[in-house]
Amino acid sequence: MGLRLKFNLVLFTTTLIGLLVSGFVSHKILQENAREEVLDMARIMMESAIAVRAYTVNEVKPLLKIQQRRSFIPQTVPAYAAAQYIKKLQESHTDYSYKEATLNPTNPANRAAEWEADIVNWFRNHANEKELIGERETPTGPQLYLSRPITITNPGCLACHSTPAEAPQTLIDTYGSSNGFGWKLNETIGAQVVSVPMSLPLARADQTFLTFMGALMSIFFIIAVILNLLLHFIVIKPVQAMSSKADEISLGNLNVEELSVKGKDEISSLGRSFNRMHRSLSNAVQMLDETID
Repeated sequence: MGLRLKFNLVLFTTTLIGLLVSGFVSHKILQENAREEVLDMARIMMESAIAVRAYTVNEVKPLLKIQQRRSFIPQTVPAYAAAQYIKKLQESHTDYSYKEATLNPTNPANRAAEWEADIVNWFRNHANEKELIGERETPTGPQLYLSRPITITNPGCLACHSTPAEAPQTLIDTYGSSNGFGWKLNETIGAQVVSVPMSLPLARADQTFLTFMGALMSIFFIIAVILNLLLHFIVIKPVQAMSSKADEISLGNLNVEELSVKGKDEISSLGRSFNRMHRSLSNAVQMLDETID
């Protein structure tokens, strides 16, 4: 096995290990960054919905208090206002969603799906937890969801949701008396759930990963070519020259020209030592011939 082959085997092995380690680490970092990007978008949507709810309660609802006595106005309901805000957002971001998933909702549109009901029950069983983050597969690709519990902490909520008898007649006329009642103070009745698609950020992360690995492999290839050229001119070529002259000397040809040696590195030092050995051997043979004569 030649020196060049040994060198390239070592170089290939170390390069392969380096690429595998770099690929694993970079892919993991890019995937985590993509997930954090999606999570940031989900938090922005959640905080926006909460802001709309607060604005509705503090600014809109008091202005329409008199009108609500004559007819039910859904725009005064915080959950409705937040849902309408997100609905407007969905016109340009169809895969984004927000829902105040409730086990026993007044509005049937807010009834929790099976997977959303699992989230609500999780919050019920973990009363101290204020946020749950997870991922799920959908027909359009993976989605990340961010959820927070909806807990009845304001006794004013029970004015509409304790019993049908105590609820405003306008609400009964709109939604009926079958759902949205029996709520209790400090009870977790639902969860705010924001869903954000992960397909695009993950695709961007994969594209960045492929670009990075392609660039890294190109760099390693260029380095390998440069190292092989340096190996050839600095090590292999001088050693081959010394080997060729050594073969001639071993066959009795002591009149070969000395090696041309330049530089002060180890190969140059070896070349000068070879030349000294050549001269010493030539002198010894000449002295031996003179003695015999």
